[in-house]
Amino acid sequence: MRLTFWGAAKQVTGSMTLLTLDDGYQILIDCGIDMANMAESDPLYPTSALPFDASLVNVVLLSHAHLDHSGKLPNLYKEGFEGQILCTSATAALTQILLDDSARINQRKLKAYSKRKSKGLSLDHFNFIPENLYTTSEVNDTMKEVVPIQFKRKFNIKPGLWVTFLPAGHLLGAAHILIEVEENGTTKSFLFSGDIGRKNYPLLQDPIEMPQVDYVICETTYGNREHSKIADSTAELQDVIKRACVDIPGRLIIPAFSIGRTQAVLFELHKLFESGKLPRIKVFADSPLAMQSNRIYEDFLYLLNKEAKDFKEDYDSLFNFENIEYAQKQNESKAISNYTEPYIIISSSGMLEGGRIQHHIQANMENPYATVLMVGFSAEGTLGARLRDNEGYLRIGNEDLKVNCKIEQTDSFSGHGDVNDLQGFIKHQDKEKVTQIFLNHGEEESMTAFKERIENLGYKNVVIPQKGHEFIV
Repeated sequence: MRLTFWGAAKQVTGSMTLLTLDDGYQILIDCGIDMANMAESDPLYPTSALPFDASLVNVVLLSHAHLDHSGKLPNLYKEGFEGQILCTSATAALTQILLDDSARINQRKLKAYSKRKSKGLSLDHFNFIPENLYTTSEVNDTMKEVVPIQFKRKFNIKPGLWVTFLPAGHLLGAAHILIEVEENGTTKSFLFSGDIGRKNYPLLQDPIEMPQVDYVICETTYGNREHSKIADSTAELQDVIKRACVDIPGRLIIPAFSIGRTQAVLFELHKLFESGKLPRIKVFADSPLAMQSNRIYEDFLYLLNKEAKDFKEDYDSLFNFENIEYAQKQNESKAISNYTEPYIIISSSGMLEGGRIQHHIQANMENPYATVLMVGFSAEGTLGARLRDNEGYLRIGNEDLKVNCKIEQTDSFSGHGDVNDLQGFIKHQDKEKVTQIFLNHGEEESMTAFKERIENLGYKNVVIPQKGHEFIV
């Protein structure tokens, strides 16, 4: 068998790993967009979105819905894939709305591209290949091939090949993927972490203990860092709101991914409101995608934790409360900037790469009464990372804006496990029985630190693959 790393190699986004069996059967685990480099890199051919022949892939296993794991699924079909996508039911529901949203953004990109091209203007600033931008129709065709699989159910894909989706936390429906292969009288097992969640995270059930396997493919997003305690997240949010909106008549802007992070923040705000700890200020949720995601979270209430289930029973809703207002249309979004009273706004995307948040950042960057609270990871090269690393100015589009607003950051809402959670994931494996550990989905510094950490625990054969590296397993 061969294991090839086509994405998230020495970087956080773009997860894409290919397992090829001895009989040639190919299993693709995740098919994500590289959020830090939206231009296609190392494609199979000039207009390809992929670095391998999609027509040779037999099945896709999807760990969860985030675009850095799912965002190139329509490209896979465009380039010849004819198989099915296996994932959990909740992942299927969230992937549908995420890919639909991505397709709508693609339409706007193509419209702008075509307009400039027709006028003979420079196209240098477009960082995409037009042929790779999929449509809503292509998303719908993709989603017709999705097969939902229950958590913890051992599913037989073909003779000698089984997959089990194990709860990972991190996001509604997110799974660790266990693959078991029987070939030539020998059984080998592979555990793909996807993204590792955290214990006691808002709304989500805790990750479960993993079985013993032969090979582990482990993410390392926070492989060299510890998070703030989740128990402190509510108090931390309350403190930021006080400083940003009560002590001064200011605005609190929270960039957050529409799926996952926004629900965690809204749930905490709702808890503060019901306990009388949220000031009587307006909360704007500016993301139609987040509204759709809210509904899916409540549809899959049985997958949430006990606190969320009890809260829903007591207050009838996880995310809707008296102070909140949802902006659905674009003009409603833009009108928020005209609101003169202190307010909180939650808008996507979390890394500031597109979405309505860019308008709000642009409108408030030079406002000393505005505070931007970064609540999640921003990959290097993204607008979110440049804002986080505040160098005094921020370039948005063709405009350089002076950063007069306050920039704050918290990791207490991160859906990613920290170094202790990652270590706990690895420690489920007997160091004398696990054959090899591969580290991916992390910046090189984080990977290197985590490699050293688990080697000090006695784990051997820990590897950090390069993109395109193939391993015989």
